[in-house]
Amino acid sequence: MKSILGMGNALVDILAVTKDDTLLEKYKLPKGSMQHVDEQTANSVYEELKHIGSSVVTGGSAANTIAGISQLGLKTGFLGKVGNDELGDFYENDLKSLNIKSLLLRGLKGTGRAMVVISPDSERTFAVYLGSAIELSSKDIHPTVFDDYDYFHIEGYLIQDHNLIETAVKTANLKNKLISLDLASYNVVAENLDFLRNIVQYANIVFANEEEAKSFTGKDAEEALDIIAEMCDIAVVKVGAKGSLVKQGGNVYKIAATDCKPIDLTGAGDLYASGFLYGLSLGKDIETCAKMGTICAGEIIKVIGTKLSADSWNNLREQVAKL
Repeated sequence: MKSILGMGNALVDILAVTKDDTLLEKYKLPKGSMQHVDEQTANSVYEELKHIGSSVVTGGSAANTIAGISQLGLKTGFLGKVGNDELGDFYENDLKSLNIKSLLLRGLKGTGRAMVVISPDSERTFAVYLGSAIELSSKDIHPTVFDDYDYFHIEGYLIQDHNLIETAVKTANLKNKLISLDLASYNVVAENLDFLRNIVQYANIVFANEEEAKSFTGKDAEEALDIIAEMCDIAVVKVGAKGSLVKQGGNVYKIAATDCKPIDLTGAGDLYASGFLYGLSLGKDIETCAKMGTICAGEIIKVIGTKLSADSWNNLREQVAKL
């Protein structure tokens, strides 16, 4: 059985339901928006959310994917950077509780966090502080970090440091690792198009949703799939309720989405990658890998957030094992 290392922004997700919008007004957070805040504001908002009563879970795109793969039974590790604080300790302990080898480094700033304020009308407002997560740099990429792993999965959100991503994929390539890249966000792609087109050349697998694929190629899903597949071994374009498209060589697979009513789409792409990479590690054919990804994505959209219960994981593992 294969093993996989993930690298990404190590962020803690903090969610709290408020009785009114006083907190939003106090910190000048436009309702329904996503705002980047400084460390002082982040700490103040965090303390208020703790007082209100909040749920705290580890997050970040690549970390979500690695957590899913670990739950499915694969040996995993995660490389990121957190602060030397209680949230950093929480992040590290959570990785260990999920049987993920922690390769976390400690930065000079506080642990990155995405604070979600849920208003009485269910509107969500995000206050995001990236903190130590974006202190991860090319200097932290040592060739030996890849020694215990066969696959390397990286998120496009790390694009804020071109040298970091380039060093990571080139090093993994020299170490003969299978490289998986999630394009992360259409605006990330649009703002870093030339650079990403160069990076994709090093990837064996590229995951993109419909908007990211169009931003990357200028084409709609099926044409975009063809273009991306010419640049890597396996191209995956997720098309929401219509499922996903996968191409390897001259073979194209169209996989229908799970038939269910979604509650929250957060993490669907991350968990799709979990199932797909897990299937690949078992030597499954590409169509089966895509079906495994679809099952995982279909399960996470039934709940709010990016964490499944133990019962849900048991059910998911049973479904995947039947393929």
